Amino acid sequence: MPEQAHRLSSKHLLGIKDLNTKDIELILETADTFKDVINRPIKKVPSLRDITIANIFFENSTRTKLSFELAQKRLSADVINFAASSSSVSKGETLIDTVNNILSMKVDMVVMRHPYAGAGVFLSKHINAQIVNAGDGAHEHPTQALLDAFSIKEKYGDVAGKKVVIVGDILHSRVALSNILCLQKLGAEVKVCGPTTLIPKYIHTLGVKVEHNLRKALNWCDVANMLRIQLERQDIKYFPSLREYSMMYGLNKQILDSLDKEITIMHPGPINRGVEITSDVADSKQSIILDQVENGVAVRMAVLYLLASQKQ
Repeated sequence: MPEQAHRLSSKHLLGIKDLNTKDIELILETADTFKDVINRPIKKVPSLRDITIANIFFENSTRTKLSFELAQKRLSADVINFAASSSSVSKGETLIDTVNNILSMKVDMVVMRHPYAGAGVFLSKHINAQIVNAGDGAHEHPTQALLDAFSIKEKYGDVAGKKVVIVGDILHSRVALSNILCLQKLGAEVKVCGPTTLIPKYIHTLGVKVEHNLRKALNWCDVANMLRIQLERQDIKYFPSLREYSMMYGLNKQILDSLDKEITIMHPGPINRGVEITSDVADSKQSIILDQVENGVAVRMAVLYLLASQKQ
């Protein structure tokens, strides 16, 4: 169990915007310890033995849900899984009713993914349990940003001073906003790259520069985070076709090999192979996509452990 010099300043993890730099550094340091744990022959620790956690997913999720569940089991927590599509929510039950019914089973913590921005904040004001936001609409996805920052730190030794470009569907991406906030708090320089229709108008207020030319953006950066096109959140067509998007903003091995320097490639997954990146880029030695998946478990263990320890 990691030694704790500090505590998180927030009772919940609703978004990166609620964390300060010390909070983020504490989570990454704690995740470092847990990464050692999950690489041992016996991968379990009894840190959350008396804690019950409910995973409530109102949107489909495979990787994030599995990652949280594995993190919870590695910490010896009791876990309840709840899929809204097969529940009373589809019969008209409200969010508060659903969660209160689960809390009446004496749940300590709720990990929630919801299609509406701010759902976690709303819930935190109405129920007596700690909330971890596993993604709310196109708003925030804090644990993804934390595991991305952890992966950059692991690769380079530090996040401060690194140049990171986030490429693709910035407008609909909860990963993009959380990443921008997290990387800036850790001292990185962030640019976004994509078609004008997929760059939100408010982006300059975040202190982020915009580059529409992919090759220029890649030559500038140390790390390129290639986002998935969020077709399920697009109510209108933001570009003519996936083929055209791929020609303008897709990353292939030819482009990667022609750059002035070697850069690191990341992707929050799931990958649309051949759209945002080709298979030979995703599977290349410059890619740390599988490291991100492994680091996700350690980071989520750290978040759950640090939140739970506030109650002691």
